[in-house]
Amino acid sequence: MTDKIVVFNTCGSAAEAESLARSLVEKRLAACVNVIAPVTSYYRWDGAIKRDQEWLLAIKSSRPLFDAVRAAIEAAHSYDLPELIAVPIIEGSANYLDWLSRELQPPANIE
Repeated sequence: MTDKIVVFNTCGSAAEAESLARSLVEKRLAACVNVIAPVTSYYRWDGAIKRDQEWLLAIKSSRPLFDAVRAAIEAAHSYDLPELIAVPIIEGSANYLDWLSRELQPPANIE
């Protein structure tokens, strides 16, 4: 098992998704963010079934950085309750996992 994770987040617009993706990579909280769009989401909110177009972010990061990723997304996101789900990367190519490690900022250096 690695300490690497993929964090999923949805955004209500392409502009917001691109802004969050760029910010996370610039801050070295993510080595890579894929913006997958558009996706159609069905969910229950305020007692009603909703259907919206959203932009899905697949954020490649690490467990030690999750709290900083969460804080950055919550501070910048337009949703009252942004989706933040982290899933572990159990295995991966050694070269890719090494690249992730090199691109991610250690938690002690987060501003």
